[in-house]
Amino acid sequence: MEEKRLTGEKLYYTITYGCQMNESDTERINGQLEELGYKPAENMEDADIVIMNTCSVRQNAEEKVYGKIGEIKKLKEKNPHMLLGIAGCMAQENKGKLIERMPIIDFVMGPYHIHDLKDIITKETATGGHVVKTERNPHSVNDYSELHAVRKSKIFAWIPIMQGCNKFCTYCIVPYVRGREISRTIPDICGEIRQLAKEGYKEITLLGQNVNSYGLDFRNGTNFADLIRAIDEIDGIERVRYMTSHPRDMTFDMVDAMAASPKVVRHMHLPVQHGSNEMLRRMNRGYTIEHFKELLAYVREKMPDIAVTTDLITGFPGETEAMHEETLKLLEDLRFDSAYTFIYSPRTGTPAARMEDQIDDATKHRRLQELMDTENPISLALNKKMEGHTYEIIVEGPSKQDENHWYGRTSSNKMILFPHKEGIHVGDTVKAKVDLAQTWVLKGELVE
Repeated sequence: MEEKRLTGEKLYYTITYGCQMNESDTERINGQLEELGYKPAENMEDADIVIMNTCSVRQNAEEKVYGKIGEIKKLKEKNPHMLLGIAGCMAQENKGKLIERMPIIDFVMGPYHIHDLKDIITKETATGGHVVKTERNPHSVNDYSELHAVRKSKIFAWIPIMQGCNKFCTYCIVPYVRGREISRTIPDICGEIRQLAKEGYKEITLLGQNVNSYGLDFRNGTNFADLIRAIDEIDGIERVRYMTSHPRDMTFDMVDAMAASPKVVRHMHLPVQHGSNEMLRRMNRGYTIEHFKELLAYVREKMPDIAVTTDLITGFPGETEAMHEETLKLLEDLRFDSAYTFIYSPRTGTPAARMEDQIDDATKHRRLQELMDTENPISLALNKKMEGHTYEIIVEGPSKQDENHWYGRTSSNKMILFPHKEGIHVGDTVKAKVDLAQTWVLKGELVE
C-alpha cells in the first residue's frame, strides 16, 4: 500500500445496489473520481476511496450495505487513509444517522449531489470531518449532461431523463427518498444522446422512476411522446429502450409515438402489480384492471410484434385467496412474455407497513409459486413461436457460462445465445435464427 502511495497513484472502488438509475449514477460518480485523478481498483482492498451507491427499496438491501460496511471497517483499520462514502437512496433516507451508527463513514451523499462529489473529496473531507450532503436540489437534475460518465459499455448507455416520483404507491419508499418528479429538458437529453451517437453507441435506455410522467412538471404540454419524437431525429442511435412505464400516466399519444418510431424497441415493461381492483386501490396505483386491459390492447394493436413484461406483488396486506385467483386469471388472459414476481415485504416508513391483515410468509411463498407456475408455461409458449424465425440482434459478448457461446438481444429484449464465429465483435448488429426456445433464453445461430 505504501509503495503504491509513493507512485502517486490513487485508486477507487465503487459498489452499486438497486436499480438501473443507480447503475447510471455510479457511472457518473466514477467519472467524477477519474477527473480527480483516481483510477479503478481491481479489488476493494487496494482502494484509497470506496463509494457504495445504495438502495432502500427493500429492507434487506439496507442490511446488505451494513454488512459490507462491516467488511470495510476492517480494511480501514489497516489503512486509515481510506475514504468511505455512502451515496444513493439509503444515504438520502438516513442522512447523518448513518454516520452516527457507523462512524467509519467519511461522507454521505444523496442522489442530487453527484455533481458535488469532487468538492466533497477535495475540500470538505480534507478537514478530517464527516460530510453529509442530502438536501434536495431540483436544479441538479439538468447537471447530468455536464457530468463525465465512465460507462461500462461502449455500445449501450443509460440516459436518466428525470428524477423522483409523485405516485406514492403505499408499499414504496422511493417518493420519500428520491423526491418529486423533476425532468431534464429535451435539448439537454438530446445533447447527451448526440454525443453518444458520435462516440459510436448503438442503444440507449431512457431512465426514470416513471418515464410516462416525463415533462409533466414543465406544465407546458411537454410529455414523453415529444421526447421520443425528438430522439428520432438523432442519427446514429439504432435502438431506444425505456424504463419504467406506469399505466397511470401512459397515453395513447405516447403509444402512437413509440409505434411510429424507427428506433423505439418492441419491448414494453408495464407493471400491473395485481389482478384485483381492490388490491390496486390499496396499493394506490391509480388505475383499474379495466383501464390496464384497454391500454394493453391499444399497445398490441399499434405494435403487434411487441413483447410485454410486467411486475407482480403477491401477499400484499389484505390479499384474499379470491384476489390471488384474480391475478392468476389475469396472467392467463393477458399472456405477458414474462412477469417479475415479488413477495410483499413491509418497508418501514410506508403506509402498507402499517396496514392490518398482513399475510403470513407460508401463504406468500405458496402464492408466489402459483404465480410462477402459471406464468412460466406462457413465457415458454410465446418463445416457442420464435423458433425457426430470424431476428436482428446487437451482440453483447460471451455468456457467463460458456465463452464460446455469445449472446445478443432482439428488439423485443429476448436473449439469443449462439456459437461465436471469428470476426464477430461486441456491438455488431447481426442476424440470428432461433433453433430452440426455452423459458428464459433462446438458442440459435448466426445467419448471413
